[in-house]
Amino acid sequence: MLAPSAFLASAASTFQLQQSILPDSILAQENQSVESAETLWASLANSHKPSAEEQHIQKAWDKHVATNHRKPILYRACTDVDKARLLAASSPHSGDWLHAPPITAIGLRLSDEAVRIAVAHRLDLCVCGKPVDARGLHGLSCRKSAPR
Repeated sequence: MLAPSAFLASAASTFQLQQSILPDSILAQENQSVESAETLWASLANSHKPSAEEQHIQKAWDKHVATNHRKPILYRACTDVDKARLLAASSPHSGDWLHAPPITAIGLRLSDEAVRIAVAHRLDLCVCGKPVDARGLHGLSCRKSAPR
């Protein structure tokens, strides 16, 4: 769903370089891949394009798509747990921990085991061999995943 946003931000950020490298005969041709990506993005975002100053920033493209799809996704959430997860993930500053520098001296570096567990949760893996549902609740109650 966000692939057109990534492509359009990349195309906008490399536009000046393309202008300087490509010969005039190629530059005169219209870039149909950008036009088709903009059309797809417009259908997903239901909004106007970002300003020319922001077109090289993927977040400027993504925010319109995410805003347009947020309410339908919340509406389709089946349980209170699903709604709580979606609301928590979309709350302001929910991803701020990703910006913390990994400084061991002040306890901001994750151990190898903590990274392994976090990746296992993210990939819905379990050491017991039982299938893990899409919500990932199995790993929190499994006897073999006690360190989690």
